[in-house]
Amino acid sequence: MIKVLVCDDQALIRTGFATIIDAQPDLEVVAECADGRAAVDLAGSLRPDVVVMDVRMPVLDGIEATRLLAGAGVAQPVKVLVVTTFNLDEYVYEALRAGASGFLLKDAPPAQLLHGIRTVATGAALLDPEVTRRLVGQYAARIRPAASGEVALAPRELEVLRLIADGLSNSEIAAALVLSQETVKTYVSRILTKLDLRDRVQAVVYAYRTGLVR
Repeated sequence: MIKVLVCDDQALIRTGFATIIDAQPDLEVVAECADGRAAVDLAGSLRPDVVVMDVRMPVLDGIEATRLLAGAGVAQPVKVLVVTTFNLDEYVYEALRAGASGFLLKDAPPAQLLHGIRTVATGAALLDPEVTRRLVGQYAARIRPAASGEVALAPRELEVLRLIADGLSNSEIAAALVLSQETVKTYVSRILTKLDLRDRVQAVVYAYRTGLVR
């Protein structure tokens, strides 16, 4: 059973998410809340597997809440799935940097929300391939790039990293580079290990922060 905490300041959306999630035999909503501070407190006591997190909320916004739940240095990080709308694009990049395991749009169909929760719960990252470049690329340019340094990646690994940052799935990368999916998985694993990154989300942020993708 995957335990889920739903955090959104809009009661209608919060209830809708909870109803969809609770209808699944393998998912259980352990709590709902309307602000980031409550999410942090509840996550500490209930230890959910996934927090479905809104971005713009009172008391403590979703970005800061995500940083407290899943950011660098957190002893027992909780997986966070951020939900957003197009008019909140500028916040998504910071949410991913804060430690979110992925994001979805609020108008995504129920099946996509459920898939996202299950994906994030397994430890995988979830990036909506249709909007990754729009959401991350458009606003990464506003962030001061990280200090440039020697990137310890082989040319093919850099190619794969750029395609990850473009929002391509493993199967799409395999088709683009004429490789098997297993080979792509191996490259992705090497990239994460070499750069000491947790998942594909952090790889996307790294690619933009270091100027590998503009």
